[in-house]
Amino acid sequence: MDELIGWLLEGPSWVRYRALVDLVREPESSPGVQAARRAMLEDPQVSALMQELQGWPGGVLNSHKSAGQLYHKFKFLADIGVCVDDSGMRHVADLVMTHQSAQGPFQLPMAISPAYGGTGRKEWAWALCDAPVIVGALCAMGMSDDARVQAAVGHVAGLARTSGWPCCVSPEMGTFRGPGRKDDPCPYATLAVCEMELAAGLPDEVQVHDGAEALLTLWAERRERHPYVFYMGTDFCKLKAPLIWYDILHVVDVLSRLPWLRQDRRLYDMVGAMMERVGSDGRATPESVWTAWKDWEFGQKKVPSRWVTLLVERVRQRMNG
Repeated sequence: MDELIGWLLEGPSWVRYRALVDLVREPESSPGVQAARRAMLEDPQVSALMQELQGWPGGVLNSHKSAGQLYHKFKFLADIGVCVDDSGMRHVADLVMTHQSAQGPFQLPMAISPAYGGTGRKEWAWALCDAPVIVGALCAMGMSDDARVQAAVGHVAGLARTSGWPCCVSPEMGTFRGPGRKDDPCPYATLAVCEMELAAGLPDEVQVHDGAEALLTLWAERRERHPYVFYMGTDFCKLKAPLIWYDILHVVDVLSRLPWLRQDRRLYDMVGAMMERVGSDGRATPESVWTAWKDWEFGQKKVPSRWVTLLVERVRQRMNG
C-alpha cells in the first residue's frame, strides 16, 4: 500500500492532491495538501481547461456521449477539486447559470433531429443526461447553497420514480426520448442524479435509495435487461476515465459513497469485477479511452494510469472501511 501511494504521489499535481486528501486523508489545511492544490491550479492541462470553460457553453450539443463537451470538462474539474473560488471559476459558474429554465435546471444549446422527436433547430434546453451533471458539478464546486442551484436540484430529484429516473427532457425538446420503453429507468440518468444528490449533501433521500437499488438490480439482471440500450457487458466493465458516462468505474465510484450499500452483495460483485482488471501491484491501466482526452495521462491504454488507479483504490478503501 505504501508503495502504491508513493507512486501516486509522484504523479501529476491533481492526482497528488486527490491522493493526499482521499487516500492519505490529510486535511485540506495541511501544507502538503495546500502545496499540491496550488500546483494543480498551475498545471498547464488543468489551467487550460479552466480557461476553455470561459467560453461556456461551447458548441451546440447533439450527442451527450461526446466527451469533449464543456459540461463534461466542467464535471472533471469538479471531480479533481477545483472550486468556484478558484481563478475565473466564479465567472464560469455565472455563465452556467445564465440560462436557467422555468423548471429549474440549467440549459445548454441543443439541436435534436426531427427524426428523434426534436425540431432540428438550436434550442436552449436540458435533459436528464446533462442537467444533473451540471448541477452536481456546481454543488461539488461549492454552490449548493445558491438558491438557483437548489431550485435545479429540487426539480431534477423530483422527477424520480420508484424504479429510478426516467429519460426526461425539457419542453423545448419536443417528444424526444431515448431508445427504450417509457416505463424503464434510464441507467445513466439514474447514475447522474444519484451523484448530483450526493454532491448536494442529500445521500439519505428516498430517491437515492431507489436509484441505487435500480442500478444494482440492473447489474444483477444485466444479461436480460438493457434499458435504453445501456448494457453492462464487456465494454461497460473496461476501466475508463474521466467519469462522464455509464461504465463500471463510474457506477461503483458513486455507489461506494453510500455507507448503507457497502454490505450489498451486488455491489461487492461489481467491485470484484472491477478489481479483476487491476494488476497485482494495484496499478490500473485504462482499457478504453475518450479520444477528446487523449493528451491526458489516462487517455492511453499502454501503461498504468495514476488517475484510474486512484479512482479504483478510493473505491477499494471505501468498501474496506
